[in-house]
Amino acid sequence: MSLNPCAVLQQISPDRQAWFDAVPETPGFILDEKRLAHNLDLMNEIGSVSGCRMLYSIKACPFTGLLQRMPGLLDGFSVSSLFEARLAHEVLAGAGGLHITTPGLRREEMAEIAGLCETVSFNSLNQLQRLAPLLGGRAKAGLRINPQLSFLEDPRYDPCRFHSKLGAPLPQVAAQWRSGRLAARGLSGLHLHTNFGSSSFEPLQRTTAHLEAHLPGLVAEVEWVNLGGGYLFQASDDLRTLFRVIDHIRREWGALVYLEPGSAVVDDAVMLVASVIDRFESDGKSIAVLDTSVNHLPEVFEYQRPPRLLNEEGDGNHATILAGSTCLSGDLFGEYRFSRPLEIDDRLVFTNVGAYTLAKATRFNGHNLPSIYCLDGNGDSILLKAYGYDDYRRQWSESGTRHRQPKPGAGQVD
Repeated sequence: MSLNPCAVLQQISPDRQAWFDAVPETPGFILDEKRLAHNLDLMNEIGSVSGCRMLYSIKACPFTGLLQRMPGLLDGFSVSSLFEARLAHEVLAGAGGLHITTPGLRREEMAEIAGLCETVSFNSLNQLQRLAPLLGGRAKAGLRINPQLSFLEDPRYDPCRFHSKLGAPLPQVAAQWRSGRLAARGLSGLHLHTNFGSSSFEPLQRTTAHLEAHLPGLVAEVEWVNLGGGYLFQASDDLRTLFRVIDHIRREWGALVYLEPGSAVVDDAVMLVASVIDRFESDGKSIAVLDTSVNHLPEVFEYQRPPRLLNEEGDGNHATILAGSTCLSGDLFGEYRFSRPLEIDDRLVFTNVGAYTLAKATRFNGHNLPSIYCLDGNGDSILLKAYGYDDYRRQWSESGTRHRQPKPGAGQVD
């Protein structure tokens, strides 16, 4: 694979009809093995050429059928909780490292996390002070820093938003470093994550230069730096900037560099196939109800962001609102145009839904989760996971264990 910025990111041609036919019954998610392999090869090549290490951020999609295809191609996983760490550790089986950073670290989980993870990047100076001693020397301690540089207009996506909870504010870190309260010998690395969905690496260049200017002594001491994720490698013509940033850190800081892509690995490798189950007119608009819902693509509702539709024809004469099948009035995918009116049983394919869909999907209203299929390199579909009523019932059934709260005053002696 060539790393010419124009050639390396050329999308592989989709087999459109294969996506429509891969699901025997809708709704269903399709993992396109060819696209995933293309993305993993790209990540592997970027790591090899730049000398950095690539970690898949499993919060984007923790499905084991996907994770099991990654060891050997990436250097490990980044995780955000104890459960993610357990799952990632099982899948890796020693074939890669685990890095964790989260605002949600708990004292009682630290011993297990230290045994599972290679590095723990603490989210605040307070967290570092209280919990780093609990690592017992088994995992390396890092610190997530908030450089307080914003590159996004929408604060819902901005890790460096005003009053951000993500990372220790840079002025606080600088003050503690100057006072001697933050010692490099107890801090092996730094973690940064300042962007979301960017095809340009110029923000990363600005961020590292900003950090270097304010903490020259600290960056010269750390063993590693994790530059986070939020970058869309396939959509970028800016890989040379990325390589310059990595090369500078390796030469001038003397540090090992990590990147942790999530969406860039899985987003365009997964589709959702749905069918029209009803169609009618409402106040002069055509409505098509699908056998899926925005609860299967939660960010559609959370961010009011219409998903990409493979069937859409921008110059079509028939505008139709695609609606989900739940009782939520806002269960709407958006208005799309078609060359003909949609009919019952017509199939629609939403593309680029690999990230933050399966991880957030719910069974609201008791509607079943979509099955998950793999479309292999030969164009054959394989059922990876199916859900049923038993899964729904198990989710809402009592565990059978009761904990009685003591009555006020119980056990007290006058």
